[in-house]
Amino acid sequence: MQAVYAAETAHAFAPREHEGEPRMVLAEAGTGVGKTLGYLAPASLWAQENGPAVWISTYTRALQRQIERESAAVYPDPAVRARKAVVRKGRENYLCLLNFQEMVQTAQLGNGDLIGMGLAARWVRATRDGDMTGGDFPAWLPNLFAIAPSAQASAANLVDRRGECVHAACGHYRACYVEKAIRGSRRADLVIANHALVLTQAAFDGARRARGGKADVETASLRRIVFDEGHHLFDAADSAFSAALSGAEAAELRRWIRGPESRGRRGRGLEHRLMDVLGDREDARRALQDVTRAAAVLPGEGWSGRIAPPNGEINPIGPVEAFLAAVLEQLRARNSERGGADIGMECQARPAIDKVRQTASDAASALASVEAPLLALARHLEDVLDADADELGTGERARIEGALRGLDRRARMTLPAWRSMLKAIEEDAEDDPDFVDWFEATFLYGRVVDASSRRHWVDPTEPLTAAVLAPAHGVLVTSATLTDPASDDPFALAEMRTGGARLPERPKTIKVASPFDYASQARAFVVTDVAKDDARQVAAAMRELFLAAGGGGVGLFTAIRRLRAVHDLIAGPLADKGLALYAQHVDPIEVGGLVDIFRAERDACLLGTDAVRDGVDVPGRSLRLLVFDRAPWPRPDILHKVRRARFGGKGYDDAVARNRIAQAFGRLIRRADDKGVFVMLDAASPTRLFAGLPEGVEIQRVGLVEAIEATTEFLKE
Repeated sequence: MQAVYAAETAHAFAPREHEGEPRMVLAEAGTGVGKTLGYLAPASLWAQENGPAVWISTYTRALQRQIERESAAVYPDPAVRARKAVVRKGRENYLCLLNFQEMVQTAQLGNGDLIGMGLAARWVRATRDGDMTGGDFPAWLPNLFAIAPSAQASAANLVDRRGECVHAACGHYRACYVEKAIRGSRRADLVIANHALVLTQAAFDGARRARGGKADVETASLRRIVFDEGHHLFDAADSAFSAALSGAEAAELRRWIRGPESRGRRGRGLEHRLMDVLGDREDARRALQDVTRAAAVLPGEGWSGRIAPPNGEINPIGPVEAFLAAVLEQLRARNSERGGADIGMECQARPAIDKVRQTASDAASALASVEAPLLALARHLEDVLDADADELGTGERARIEGALRGLDRRARMTLPAWRSMLKAIEEDAEDDPDFVDWFEATFLYGRVVDASSRRHWVDPTEPLTAAVLAPAHGVLVTSATLTDPASDDPFALAEMRTGGARLPERPKTIKVASPFDYASQARAFVVTDVAKDDARQVAAAMRELFLAAGGGGVGLFTAIRRLRAVHDLIAGPLADKGLALYAQHVDPIEVGGLVDIFRAERDACLLGTDAVRDGVDVPGRSLRLLVFDRAPWPRPDILHKVRRARFGGKGYDDAVARNRIAQAFGRLIRRADDKGVFVMLDAASPTRLFAGLPEGVEIQRVGLVEAIEATTEFLKE
């Protein structure tokens, strides 16, 4: 089966015949087929003979590392593998040595966590590549850091989250983990990246090419791409090609330009990063100062307390804060008093109230006043590269090019997108059928933490096709759950959600079934006598099922609030029986770390939401029971309602839920000797939602007691 899969997917590596028409393959391979090696084999051969690198893109960071490990079958020599197969992530995933140095020095002066930095230093000496998310950084280490607001002593500050890198001006530039990864990806045969990085960079490069510029060197070679976890490509494109004018994003832009504006805060503004590069060029230095002054119109620190104070009148500073305050006023007017404090609020952007339209105009003008000097500064830096081409050293050139990428992204993509949204709101224009605009507020413990105006494509495969698929020569989209068995054309939905339906020629489709004997390895139950809306009943059912399995259970939830309620009710009883319980959104450890702990402790239990459903790879008895609290229907928010109407109504909802259930079930049986039980606690789940389960798995509708007894009997060793 693996050989058949490899031979069929090799179609994506054949030469294309027409520009804009890549050879695209949609390949479903059931668990156990060995699809990773199945595509690594032709990909590595093609890259070796032709170059440039083949980019392997995943949705989760955990799969990136898994693919890198499995590449040992192609490159057995570790030294060769380190050169040939390179893991590439966004800059915010890697340790910043300059940040680390500054935090250590602060701690030595008594204003930080010296012990925490000492522990981190031991990891720095041992790490292979400085990867702090999904790499070898201990997930438990941040919990040992002291929480010191003045020193900001946390693991988050060890990475460059704000684009403040000074590039070649940094004393650690040659040892920088990010730069090493970038240099390695330029020489590699296989670059193992993730959807977020690939699509975000493609969007940026596409905008640059449209203006007559050149693509980023790192991703200019996106000609052969493998999208593993391809069922997530639609969601990844939705994120990459959307825009959001939010308080947090606007404040982050101000901080990127001006640097920290209160004592004790770390960071570097544009002047800090660029002034010495500009030298005695007065026009450029003046443009830099203009940018710094103009950024004062953006939300500053404490903005959320001014537009949504817990007590007292709002007091926005500047036109953008005033617009966000008006957005909150419209949200409160069009939502019930009830949902906000717990789950946030959203409403259609149009028709907008008068105050929103008025403040949108002022906010757009304010953003234009920031955009203009940013563009002027970018032009000055381009002039420096041109005029001083014979004098600039490699380090200075790299530093200017790095600054230009940041300026381009903000001045030519982010700010114009924000102004476009504001103009449409100000004019109260008719809805564009290709886009969805809405207002949103998010809450934490009853307080507003962000407010935003958002714009998404109704069908994000349109920009995905233009920016990624059409320029490529070959694209393979693969997953264990691409098809919808309930459809007359099982690949129709996958073609629509991956952009394949937009290509002149229909993609090649293949389906290779799993070799596992699911009839003997798995059981599946729908419990009919538990009230899904009663947290105590759901908690009791999950507790007894976990105990019946002796641990090794994962509970999946469609809402964080319900997860926390169940955790509070069952953590103690499970502990009394010697079973550890871990929970996403409760334990202060990122998902990858929780899964690592769960995998290592054979009888532990884990509660989680979508990230756990998609990121668990736990073969063996550590995962032997999977329990859904309710059917994973799509959340009926504004964006989904528009897409539902566009893509097929109720049938679209069914297909999305079916795929989620099938994907979760795929986490349960990972090897030929695995055994597992799948339980759905939602009695109202229609049988059609389980059509995506593997052949041989029969859904049994039973009472809770019967499900508990059957689980105990089936999982006996």
